[in-house]
Amino acid sequence: MKNSVQTMLKRELSSYFSSPIAYIVGCLFLVFSGLLFFSTFFLLNRAELRGFFSLLPVLLSFFVPAITMRLFAEEKRIGSFETLLTLPVTPLEIVTAKFIAGVVSSIALLLPTLFYVLTASSFGKVDAGPIIGGYLGALFLISSFTAIGLFASSVTKNQIIAFFVSFALCAVLAFMSSFLILLPSPLVSLLGFFSATSHFDSIARGIIDTRDLLYFLSVTAVFFGFTVKSIQNGMRG
Repeated sequence: MKNSVQTMLKRELSSYFSSPIAYIVGCLFLVFSGLLFFSTFFLLNRAELRGFFSLLPVLLSFFVPAITMRLFAEEKRIGSFETLLTLPVTPLEIVTAKFIAGVVSSIALLLPTLFYVLTASSFGKVDAGPIIGGYLGALFLISSFTAIGLFASSVTKNQIIAFFVSFALCAVLAFMSSFLILLPSPLVSLLGFFSATSHFDSIARGIIDTRDLLYFLSVTAVFFGFTVKSIQNGMRG
């Protein structure tokens, strides 16, 4: 299993980073995240990245689907998916390789934002806790959104449809906390658990709660499992 996953992973990463879409998505993410950071950083005049992290779930709900939309849909469109299914690999191996590729590609979006940490530290002493927590929470967000995007890409051969399905699901999880105040109080605690932003904010404050970890691991596992099932159905079809 290990060799098969490694081979497919190298293929996916090579294909992604050799295409213009990787750099277009990366540049757009850097532009929008930079606007969010610098527009509030100098106004607040504080050595922190709170403004950047507060809107990171919204940014990732758009850009992660832009990365994952091609993982299965493109192969289905050009016909190479059928060839992939004839190889001596299991659906679990295929999904694992594509999932890791999606996570690695999404993490690459965050690497240039470390410049914001250097910028903040040059203006004062930064609190390392919230920054470490923010990036740790971002990794959990990326994992969950990648699993969602992978599933959306596995059920269609149209990348645009895959993007919008994935974006819709991720956006609901990202924006849900904004609408909780409009709901009756008995529903707030129940639906609050499904808000990705609420769990991300908790981790970004440096609070590692098992409920937050359970949430992200559950979302990732559920949609990862849905994707494996989708590929198994494709093999039978």
